[in-house]
Amino acid sequence: MSPIKKIALDARDLEHPRPLELSMKALQKLDQESYFHMIHRKNPIPLIDLASEQNFQVLNREDSEGNWHILIAKNKDIDLQSLLP
Repeated sequence: MSPIKKIALDARDLEHPRPLELSMKALQKLDQESYFHMIHRKNPIPLIDLASEQNFQVLNREDSEGNWHILIAKNKDIDLQSLLP
């Protein structure tokens, strides 16, 4: 398998609905060798629900500074846990 490509979005300074709009565009670009990583100041439940409904693999974790890391992949074989910062 080739190196996994990261599509990153730091949404901590963006106002609603911009993070969701940008995230949905990023999800459309995902293929079997890529994943999406968003950093957000809150847990974006609508994005997580939409990604889950579309059968994406989703991992969301809050770090010690209160930032949320949301990792989403189309390929279920990608180990998202290992890609957390």
